[in-house]
Amino acid sequence: MLIIKDLHAEIDGKEILSGINLELKAGEIHAIMGPNGSGKSTLAAVLSGRDLVSVTKGTVLYKGNNLLEMSPEKRAHAGIFLGFQYPIEIPGVSMINFMKTAINEQRKAKGLEPIKPSDFLKLMRDKKALVDMDSSLTSRSVNEGFSGGEKKRNEIFQMAMLEPVLAILDETDSGLDIDALRTVANGVNKLKTPENACIVITHYQRLLDYIIPDRVHVLYKGKIVKSSGKELALELEEKGYDWIKKENDK
Repeated sequence: MLIIKDLHAEIDGKEILSGINLELKAGEIHAIMGPNGSGKSTLAAVLSGRDLVSVTKGTVLYKGNNLLEMSPEKRAHAGIFLGFQYPIEIPGVSMINFMKTAINEQRKAKGLEPIKPSDFLKLMRDKKALVDMDSSLTSRSVNEGFSGGEKKRNEIFQMAMLEPVLAILDETDSGLDIDALRTVANGVNKLKTPENACIVITHYQRLLDYIIPDRVHVLYKGKIVKSSGKELALELEEKGYDWIKKENDK
């Protein structure tokens, strides 16, 4: 589904990614871990098409197509979803209108008619139940007045509504208490299918107690320096990142 080869990228002339290689198959969940400044969020920005990052070298293929040539809108239409580390508030825009517009834009890109109001309301009911989303939140403006945990839960609700092929969750666990963390993780697990895939970017192993990854990658100084199964996350929790730094700063 996703093949990244020798990816280099910079922000404001400073190289952040210095040779990423990664392959993600349908049905898989990959976790990307690493210390602050290692390039995790920059990788998410490249994949989602944010213009703050400039790719200087390498290739990214998504379902056989050159992802780097696609606009952010086309990437979204093709099924790529980015869950932000700090979801923003959109005052005056109701969740219902926001989600209906997003879904209809996807349908338009596929040559489909707008979703029927009755079908949309049923879809919302089903997805709210799936991710344990409080109805009072979906009746408000997007993220306005939401707590940190509510914003993250709303991200997973949006993900459920849009049914992406590739979801990229950038530090979804940031700032969550244990109950909110469990709720968010359960939503991610329920949305997993053999046809979709997910990249989970996180600092901490605790999220991976609930979302079990097929592969764990350690990103350091813009490169993936270690990859293994879920046991790698436990090793990082036990030892911290100092041993990774020592191994790669020799």
